[in-house]
Amino acid sequence: MGNFTVTSSEFKDQEPLQLVHEFDGFYGTGQNRSPALQWRGAPEDTKSFALTLYDPDAPTGSGFWHWILFDIDASVTQLAAGLGSTDATDLGASGTQVTNDYGTAGYGGPCPPAGLPAHRYIFTVHALGVPKLELPANPTNAVARFLIHQNTLATATLTGLYKR
Repeated sequence: MGNFTVTSSEFKDQEPLQLVHEFDGFYGTGQNRSPALQWRGAPEDTKSFALTLYDPDAPTGSGFWHWILFDIDASVTQLAAGLGSTDATDLGASGTQVTNDYGTAGYGGPCPPAGLPAHRYIFTVHALGVPKLELPANPTNAVARFLIHQNTLATATLTGLYKR
């Protein structure tokens, strides 16, 4: 297994995300555009990928899930900026999106309470040992994440910071 890493041309690990990535609701004034991501070094036996975006600092008692994307073809090693911002759930080889904690399918950008310290937004690429998760139609993000974790061979993370 190589050195499995995920990077972005738009921000570095532990550095701020941009206003363009911020959610466009709940007092957020961004464009809700998902950042470009690329990864390399996945295990040889990877059959597909999944991506999650999680804010462990959200004041909910259980964090906040901003993006859940799975059934990404094993040949895919990057996601274009804005890909997750579409309202399409089936993105072809780039995977299938399920409902995030905002209640919409796709990417939901950061929107932490104003005036507080920066929250951490953890992008995790999961290398999976199955080509498809075989989920029922419209699964909850918890069910999708459960099956992602059950089939994960390796993970790579990239953390962006954001405050308003």
